[in-house]
Amino acid sequence: MISERMTRLASGGSAIRAMFEEGKRLAAQYGPENVYDFSIGNPYFAPPQAVSDAIVDIITNGDPMSVHGYPANAGFPSVRETVAQSLNRRFGTSYDSGNILMTVGAAGGLNVALCCLLNPGDEVICISPYFFEYNNYVANYGGRVVVVPASEAGGFVPDVDAIAAAVTPRTKAIILNNPNNPTGVVYPAGLLRRLSDALLAKGEEYGTVIYVISDEPYRELAYDGVEVPWMPGCMANCIVGYSWSKSLSLPGERIGYLVIPDDIAEGQLIYDAAVVANRMLGFVNAPSLMQLTVARCIDCYTDIALYDANRKLLYNGLHELGFECAYPAGAFYMWVKTPIDESEFVARAKSYNILLVPGSSFGTPGYVRLAYCVSGDMIKRSLGAFARLAADCGL
Repeated sequence: MISERMTRLASGGSAIRAMFEEGKRLAAQYGPENVYDFSIGNPYFAPPQAVSDAIVDIITNGDPMSVHGYPANAGFPSVRETVAQSLNRRFGTSYDSGNILMTVGAAGGLNVALCCLLNPGDEVICISPYFFEYNNYVANYGGRVVVVPASEAGGFVPDVDAIAAAVTPRTKAIILNNPNNPTGVVYPAGLLRRLSDALLAKGEEYGTVIYVISDEPYRELAYDGVEVPWMPGCMANCIVGYSWSKSLSLPGERIGYLVIPDDIAEGQLIYDAAVVANRMLGFVNAPSLMQLTVARCIDCYTDIALYDANRKLLYNGLHELGFECAYPAGAFYMWVKTPIDESEFVARAKSYNILLVPGSSFGTPGYVRLAYCVSGDMIKRSLGAFARLAADCGL
């Protein structure tokens, strides 16, 4: 008999993945041009040409032992140094290779960080709506998620007073996702500094350290001139997890990194533990070929103008139909209030071959998330179906 926890998780599944699979079924039944799948954040747009060129050159001309062999568990020193110097140029920091750990995507990095920090029974604050896999990541190490709702009236930003009130002597960390999935909100620097001060005050009150784990796969996706703050510049004791899944359209390649600054509490000990965790959790090391590739493409990004065009097209189209949407400043998600019961709305949308993820999958019922990292043509074709859905819901 398998473990009780995994029996429970297997029976529950993921609403996002379930919708993704349903999209494949409906496309086979009705034709892909008649299905409007906004379920999963799987970038439609290809990586920059420089990525493909780098992969071909590395495979063709690289040393096979470097390209395909084991690197150090922390990653190639040269790659880590390249990442550190890129951050230093962009954010005025002073990192070196000893602050960077190459990881199997941001998810792998978050698991490494949590493995290093958590004892059984420790608490991790998550701000709803939030990426629900955080629950599983925290539970992997015996921790417990404490959910604090974002300030809906304030535009789904963290509620500093509510977070401070939720801190206990068992609070070990808070996970922040900026720009945010699912809302697309970008947390401003001033608010983050106030939150940092509140966490430091609570830590001093309880004689503890509260770490900030910053989950940043969408860092490069911001619009309208909005600046995404460098989190360790705003928050004390901050560990950053990054992924090139979105910025280079490489979600399936599973490549990212952790930044563990020297000035966080027990920073060197955490870094040393993270190297061990990378190995003991079974990742061993981040993929060698992709480490070498992203180092060559450190200053390359997907053209976010394509996402921006989709954002405006979808927001304007839904707004004109009467839907209430949070205006996203970052990432590639639209957070839409449901005009009727959430589950009924999702079901009615599906009857028009529109696939949406319910807000309850992010801890906030009464909304749906739409991933607009799709073709612009699909968005245009979907607006007629959305018009029929709006009429069906009395808008």
